[in-house]
Amino acid sequence: MNFDLILTFLALGAFVGLAAGLLGIGGGGVLVPMLTAIFLSQNIPADQVVHLALGTSMACIMVTSLSSLRAHHANGAVVWPLVKLMVLGVVLGTFSATFIASMISSKALAIFFACFMAYVAIQMFFNSTSKSLQNNQPSTHHEINRVELMLASIGIGSISAIVSIGGGSITVPYLTWRKIDIRKAIGTSAAIGFPLSVAGSLGYLLSGWSQTPPIPYTYGFINLPAVLVISTTSFFAAPLGANLTQKLPVGMLKKIFALLLTLLSLKMLWNLQLLPCCNF
Repeated sequence: MNFDLILTFLALGAFVGLAAGLLGIGGGGVLVPMLTAIFLSQNIPADQVVHLALGTSMACIMVTSLSSLRAHHANGAVVWPLVKLMVLGVVLGTFSATFIASMISSKALAIFFACFMAYVAIQMFFNSTSKSLQNNQPSTHHEINRVELMLASIGIGSISAIVSIGGGSITVPYLTWRKIDIRKAIGTSAAIGFPLSVAGSLGYLLSGWSQTPPIPYTYGFINLPAVLVISTTSFFAAPLGANLTQKLPVGMLKKIFALLLTLLSLKMLWNLQLLPCCNF
């Protein structure tokens, strides 16, 4: 790893950490397209590059999700009984989906990722989660059917694994739709994000073990140097971003970030020659 690459990973980690703390979103939407571009520049085969980006991103999320979990727990915003009901389904869905992802082509994964990020961008731009609460009174987890909760948890884990996110962009809208208080939904989602990222990292490690890309210190679909360097700055930047929420126009920043997610996804598709007419 040369000096320029180290600086790139440090800057990427700082940006992802700030965004996670300030906007309450995971880093996968930024990490996956950026890592795809970086790994392509290192001559990683195109049919493995998205898998490597997904696995490395998921491993990075472990650090930021743990930091986020601790912060929300300290604020009393985690509904732990609900976490206990959801964690098994989330872990099973996430771990299983990594093996499915390993059998899907990079181009198909990139298209699915871009479509999902379009959904996330629209959600952020129009702030649909907040609007969904305007006419709903918060309820408790006891009112949610356990079978439904298990199926939803498996779905959350599966999608999160394939697009390498902590699950917040799916979990929070689901819990608020089920009339869980928005702050507790966010805190509970953060708590679920840690076991989700652990299961996803283990899955990408094992599912890619027999097809590890030809890059030093890479194990399965996880590039260890990238994880260590990115996590170093993201861990410290996340609390800083959280402290800035009271000082910056978060609503406007979310709209800008939504546009950024869209551009990065398009860039990723173009890098994989899926958008030959677009030149960024």
